[in-house]
Amino acid sequence: MKIAVCGAGGMGSYFGGLLAQTGHEVAFIARGAQLQALRENGLKVSSVHGDFDIPHVFATDDPLEFGPTDLTICTVKTYDIDVIADRMRPLIGPQTALLPLQNGVETPDRLAQHFGPAVLGGAVWVVAAVAEPGVIHQQSQFRRIVFGELDGRDTSRLHTIHEALANSGATVEITGDIRKVLWTKLLF
Repeated sequence: MKIAVCGAGGMGSYFGGLLAQTGHEVAFIARGAQLQALRENGLKVSSVHGDFDIPHVFATDDPLEFGPTDLTICTVKTYDIDVIADRMRPLIGPQTALLPLQNGVETPDRLAQHFGPAVLGGAVWVVAAVAEPGVIHQQSQFRRIVFGELDGRDTSRLHTIHEALANSGATVEITGDIRKVLWTKLLF
């Protein structure tokens, strides 16, 4: 799959690294020192599940350089969604699935205002942080993603994404009620 991670901080770089390690074409959309380190040194991950290095990654601050994807994972903070939406537009083509992974309950709906049916709902449980630019420290036994269509349908794209994420080592679950998952996660 052709995958972009928009917001290549701790969580985005960790999951993007797992996907790149299993052979997917991954672009890390980053900025500042993180972008520079990824370009110059690649990605280094220290994890309770096993350390790994990817010496050469595609990292950019211009999504137009990568173009439309099969999957774009959005890990930017919820309050930046409206700001980043126009910058993400080159990543979203007619077949793109856009999967937000953060704690914001309203994020999928805000993204859907910009990208319509491309948007899925997603929730994530992981502890990962940028230890230093280009170096991610992942320290939780859990690395779980739950996602689904916003309207509850079971679609083929869900299963394609599930397979890619599960093969990367993450614990992954498709749900028909992602909104309930998001609200439950927020409350507990």
